[in-house]
Amino acid sequence: MIMQKNKTIWIDLDNTPHVVFFKPIIRELESRGYHIVVSARDCFQVCGLADLVGIKYSRIGKHYGKNKLIKGVGLIIRSVQMIPFALKVKPLLALSHGSRSQLLLSKFLRLKSIVIYDYEHSKELWITKPTWHFAPKVVTDELKVGTVEGYYSYPGIKEDVYVPDFVPDESLRRQFGISREDIMVTIRPPATEAHYHNPEAEQLLRTVIKHLIASSETRIIMLPRNDRQKETIVREWHTLFADKKIRIPLQVVDGLNLIWNSDLVISGGGTMNREAAALLVPVYSIFRGPLGSVDRYLEQEKRLFMLRSEEEVVKKIIIRQRDRSGDDFKKQKREACNVIINNIVFLCDTMFKSNYQQ
Repeated sequence: MIMQKNKTIWIDLDNTPHVVFFKPIIRELESRGYHIVVSARDCFQVCGLADLVGIKYSRIGKHYGKNKLIKGVGLIIRSVQMIPFALKVKPLLALSHGSRSQLLLSKFLRLKSIVIYDYEHSKELWITKPTWHFAPKVVTDELKVGTVEGYYSYPGIKEDVYVPDFVPDESLRRQFGISREDIMVTIRPPATEAHYHNPEAEQLLRTVIKHLIASSETRIIMLPRNDRQKETIVREWHTLFADKKIRIPLQVVDGLNLIWNSDLVISGGGTMNREAAALLVPVYSIFRGPLGSVDRYLEQEKRLFMLRSEEEVVKKIIIRQRDRSGDDFKKQKREACNVIINNIVFLCDTMFKSNYQQ
């Protein structure tokens, strides 16, 4: 068991969206006197994005692919790789947005942990169960755990934590050679290696691309999740790449800025859909796994449009330039971030006082 009396919080960046999510949380916790140490898994451009936004980290482990058995082995391997880091920094708390490796090691070291999540269908193993759960109120209401000990809720969606800090850069289109007259569409393919993946999403992606390229003004920015997926997409749509109808960024791009510069967004995963919804950009989802309560909430609010069939692709997607004159995402409150920070500080202060008295 790690027992110490410092105010160190260990954050593990396990996936790309976690980088921008934790940036304002790190800043605020440091302003309140906490020492933050960060580890990052070398996959899905996690490290590249952390470099881009200026988060210092220790690179630990990698992704082990889709095979469930190898994934399980990889989980254990990364947890073991984390041991020297954890023993060196002696954190008061382990914090992540669903890092199973960190949670597993926290159990082994009897380290208190918080997991923040916004998708209730994520699989949680008994051995990786955290000390405390944080989730949007719409999720805790769905699970009926809002008042259960160990569960804390926050208002809005997780993207509300960091979107208020976003400052648009209109030069991004020029970097891609896309004019103001073009219709820029950002596409994030389905997470084919995720446990919740449904092959229907891949067929929907093909239908989406076929529908989009029918317009001569459309330019697609494709964001593959890994090199294997990139190779598959380039091979299947090589003619469109040659004609520059589809482009893949050569380096890490600020995802929020890419979304804001887009006229519409289509994604097979949750985070980019929700970021677009938070930025008030038209967004369509081809996700075909179990739908989470946050996505149902956004669909009901008409901030997200689900595409459940090839017919709906043609019927629902409106290919046109969006009007940015009324952008008011900046008006969103910082309540989500404040509630999360206050709860983390409350729990840490309680632990710190307990440890100091021992």
